[in-house]
Amino acid sequence: MTPRCFVLGHPVAHSRSPLIHGSWLAEHGLAGSYERVDVAPADLPAFVVRLRAGEFTGGNVTVPHKEAMLGLVDHATDAARAIGAVNTIWREGERICGDNTDVSGFLAHLDATAPGWDRRVGTALVLGAGGAARGIAFGLKGRGIGRIILVNRSHARAEELAAALGGSVEAADWTRRDALVGDADLVINTTALGMHGQPPLEIDLARLRPGTIVDDIVYVPLQTPLLIEAARRGGVPVDGLGMLLHQAVPGFARWFGVTPTVTPALRARLEADILGH
Repeated sequence: MTPRCFVLGHPVAHSRSPLIHGSWLAEHGLAGSYERVDVAPADLPAFVVRLRAGEFTGGNVTVPHKEAMLGLVDHATDAARAIGAVNTIWREGERICGDNTDVSGFLAHLDATAPGWDRRVGTALVLGAGGAARGIAFGLKGRGIGRIILVNRSHARAEELAAALGGSVEAADWTRRDALVGDADLVINTTALGMHGQPPLEIDLARLRPGTIVDDIVYVPLQTPLLIEAARRGGVPVDGLGMLLHQAVPGFARWFGVTPTVTPALRARLEADILGH
């Protein structure tokens, strides 16, 4: 049977996942399809029934279904359980399995852009305390980063997440974010602030030390105000597009049986698509 795969969300028309997976299918000459499926939250359990019945091979899960899907799969990986969210699902017989590849995608992009970063980062400053922050802080902990500071507009939420992750993760007040930039070797924006159509991210990079890595998981626009300012001050900017590309690799390998690579040509296709909208 020809593998039929999807990206599941609500809304989902904006998703660039079909462009990524469609490019890989064409590149490797594989039979298969990858489509957008818009499912309202109330209809999610019914969609899982369709998946279980064999209508699809598997797919990606995006907003707002990542957390809910964790409770609907039969088996979740350690990463998915630790993060509390699923972004990649597949069928094994009648069982539905779920993983979270956002973290491995984030780390793979950092590895590609700033090789050896984890050996020189002692302190990471993470802006936000939502699902993306949880995943990224979990990934940083796994790489042995000695101090991970979470700052969020809701301090209680940052404290809750720091307590859940434990170890090297701590919470600090949102009002301290500008000062903490000076302590950080790695600054990561995990919020939607600065994204096209969202309020700006208000942070002063005056204390940023040259060589500090600044990573923004927002990829529309590609060059966010945060990244532009970081580069101007001698920081190492890392955009959000690479994370999107790298997180797609494990799912494609699982559904279609070929491990694809993130190439400059594929990245250029996505950049052109983003700039064209």
